[in-house]
Amino acid sequence: MTQDVLKGSFDCIIVGAGHGGCQTAAALRQAGFEGSIALLGAEPEVPYDRPSLSKEYLAGKKTFERMHLRPQDFWSSRNVELVLGGRVVAADPLAKTVTLENGARYSYRYLVWAAGGEPRKLACPGSTLSGIFYIRSKADCDALLAVLPDVSKVAIIGGGYVGLEAAAVFRELGKDVVLVEALDRVLARVAAEPISRFYEREHRNHGVEIRLNSGVKAILERDGRANGVLLESGEPLAADIVVVGIGIVPSAAPLLAAGAQGGNGVDVDEYCRTSLPDVYCVGDCAKLVNGPGIRIESVQNATDQATTAAKTICGNFKAYDALPWFWSNQYDLKLQTIGLNFGYDDAVVRGEPASRSFSLVYLKKGAVIALDCVNSPRDYVQGRKLVEAHAKLGSVQLANISKQLKELTFETN
Repeated sequence: MTQDVLKGSFDCIIVGAGHGGCQTAAALRQAGFEGSIALLGAEPEVPYDRPSLSKEYLAGKKTFERMHLRPQDFWSSRNVELVLGGRVVAADPLAKTVTLENGARYSYRYLVWAAGGEPRKLACPGSTLSGIFYIRSKADCDALLAVLPDVSKVAIIGGGYVGLEAAAVFRELGKDVVLVEALDRVLARVAAEPISRFYEREHRNHGVEIRLNSGVKAILERDGRANGVLLESGEPLAADIVVVGIGIVPSAAPLLAAGAQGGNGVDVDEYCRTSLPDVYCVGDCAKLVNGPGIRIESVQNATDQATTAAKTICGNFKAYDALPWFWSNQYDLKLQTIGLNFGYDDAVVRGEPASRSFSLVYLKKGAVIALDCVNSPRDYVQGRKLVEAHAKLGSVQLANISKQLKELTFETN
């Protein structure tokens, strides 16, 4: 790092130019914040829609220009200064400064940390070989797209949303795909078994080879490049490239080093305030300690928390209470999730998975807490009311598709 140089001073510095950071800047202006704002982004590109990377962008169905989060003139018209292409590596809450990896230093009155996360990296032998790809940034995807024309077979490590979305894209592009998952089903960390088994069948029907209960012992090598995966069982799986989707690590190290409370992310209260004075945290790296006590990785969560933080900075204290929602596109299937299934003790299948249009309703102590809706937008829309009301419904009622969810009568807690 070069010698620190104070490059500027702003009333509010936002670290991270993803959905959370961009919404913070927009919400500040909307709430009447008249001070100077700087948006610091680690990537050189203007702020863009990251979830599209593993979907439309990788598939070649959406250009980068169509992924911009805001029109080109939005930032100048709102007097928001973009500082792009430099990662923040340190924060000093006493001096109220942040320092970039190039040594540039900026001072702030308020700091909003919206840095998101970095892809969790492999740690096995061969994990640093070329020919291993992650899907978290435009640069990641561009590097992958550059080699795809010469690729026949792809090995994917990780059966979460990113891995499955990438598998769908690769199959649509005519590539052979083998997907390796260490647990006994895909989506095991985010969905109940009926959803997992449905997507396993769909991917197998589309030609994806799925290996469950399969840990990775090493990455195979040929001529200095990744050439497949060696399973812990000793079985080799040949592939031209390896794509890894095993989750993210929250980009919170500088704040934690500066004394912010947290661990797997930064602890925040219901107003998205950290334990440091005038420092807020939103999005993938924020952990709501007064709520479910977990990080929520979704666009909706990032944007809603950003709005909460911006309003708090402007003196409008309104606690974050948004209902989380998520989505995933695979082949012609659209999965929409409303609510958090964290701690569910029962799950009711609504409809027939074989029809490729059904829902899974999650219950906790008899109350609806979340729904996974596959090609079932009506259940998704109507199910929101049930989740918001903590509706108590019987399994027979929920499973009866002759009635719409909005027609059901229920008790509340």
